[in-house]
Amino acid sequence: MGFTIGGSRVREIRPGARRRGRATECTAVAECTGLWGWDVAPGARAAAGRCSCGDAGCPAPGAHPLDFAPEVPAGATLDEVAKAWAEVPGASILLPVGRTFDVLEVSEAAGRRALVRLERMGVPLGPVSATPTGRAQFFVAPGAAPELPHLLYRMGWDDADLDLRCLGTGHYVTAPPSDHAGLGPSRWLRPPALGSSGTPPQARLLLGTLAYVCHRSTTA
Repeated sequence: MGFTIGGSRVREIRPGARRRGRATECTAVAECTGLWGWDVAPGARAAAGRCSCGDAGCPAPGAHPLDFAPEVPAGATLDEVAKAWAEVPGASILLPVGRTFDVLEVSEAAGRRALVRLERMGVPLGPVSATPTGRAQFFVAPGAAPELPHLLYRMGWDDADLDLRCLGTGHYVTAPPSDHAGLGPSRWLRPPALGSSGTPPQARLLLGTLAYVCHRSTTA
């Protein structure tokens, strides 16, 4: 037995494992909607480089929302999530960026070092995730993406070659523990917490440290 999304078989799993997988997925989605106040978009999955959307030329296998599946809105209960996810069994869990948060993204190595510094400094932090592609993603207040060049200029980092970018409206991130692009699960470096997940910090509070660590990483 296996699951399909958009008419394409992704992988074979036993019925018991499938039921457990669906329960885990529903719980993770319900945490995103009910606890953290995030919308969730059912996403495609990938296996052996093939995307479950069925497009042989898909430019982002397993890393984009399913066109035919509606989002599960923030506030949805576990029962509502279970009903919605029954229509897209096996879908990945994607979070739309630019609504309740933007994302500052750096290499995972730089992100881990910056996270230690920021925690020692007592800087307020939101969730921080890591992808199987080696990227760390810091959740910050929405609106940061268009402001990033100006913020870097004000801090004197505008002419530095930094491995740092900001994701905003139109982007999606994979919510842990969901699989990212068929490469493995995303995971939390700093998990969401009640009281902070819905109100992440302003990007400027983190940006100086992230830029410094990224710069040190390229010059070390």
